[in-house]
Amino acid sequence: MPEGPEIRRAAESVARAVSGRVALQVHFGLPRLARHGAELSGRKVDAVEPRGKALLLHFAGGTSVYTHNQLYGTWKVVKPGRTPATGRELRLAIHSRDAWALLYSASDIEVLPRAQLVRHPYLAKLGIELLAPGTTLAQVRAQLDAPRFQRRSLAALLLDQGFLAGLGNYLRSEALYVARLSPEMKLGALTPTQKDALARASLEVTRQSYRTRGITNDLERAARLKRAGVVFGRYRHHVFDREGEPCWACGTRIARGAVAGRNLFTCAGCQRPGGASFSSAGPP
Repeated sequence: MPEGPEIRRAAESVARAVSGRVALQVHFGLPRLARHGAELSGRKVDAVEPRGKALLLHFAGGTSVYTHNQLYGTWKVVKPGRTPATGRELRLAIHSRDAWALLYSASDIEVLPRAQLVRHPYLAKLGIELLAPGTTLAQVRAQLDAPRFQRRSLAALLLDQGFLAGLGNYLRSEALYVARLSPEMKLGALTPTQKDALARASLEVTRQSYRTRGITNDLERAARLKRAGVVFGRYRHHVFDREGEPCWACGTRIARGAVAGRNLFTCAGCQRPGGASFSSAGPP
């Protein structure tokens, strides 16, 4: 599933294609939404906004389109008249004069008045948005002291968009590794120092992934591995999707488990309960 960094980059690409431009044609591939195509065609797209793992398109006249990629949705931006070679189903197309923004495979799409977005069941429950420009480390740290979260395990909590929005499965594994925390620990059992480490790791790992198009590993290490000919998928992460491979820091074999219904990768050598935190760079 695309996470916050991927959705924000997609939003920027879609915005470059259609924001501030008239949508010459809008097409919905879902029959229940088909009637809205004619309604929105000819209107200007006022803005494209990422919210957690959702992407919103705001049209002139006060109508918004809510989209959530879920597991398989993907946005493509192409030149007018060109369509990608894909077996995916087209769910939403927005044609401007200079570019087309196409959403494939997603089924969680709604058309609603912009004023109703504050009551949308997903948007209304979003927690601190890690990639929002105004989000600070102090705000993230304060969220870790909120009473309603203290009895939750870190493994489950870091998938809850009502806690830290935009952080998902691969970022969960990576943030816990960088904070040197075991996933089964409960938030309320962490020391203040451990909470500091988790807040910093959650924010910095998510933002680094956004800046680097998915690299959560130490950047110097990643660059070194790339120069050595290691492929992107093998150098991009600390632990995620590296089952059986040695930890970059301590050499312990990375383990995979299923926690809260999703794969989670850990290093038993670095993520012992009660262990000290370490910086995102880690040892070489």
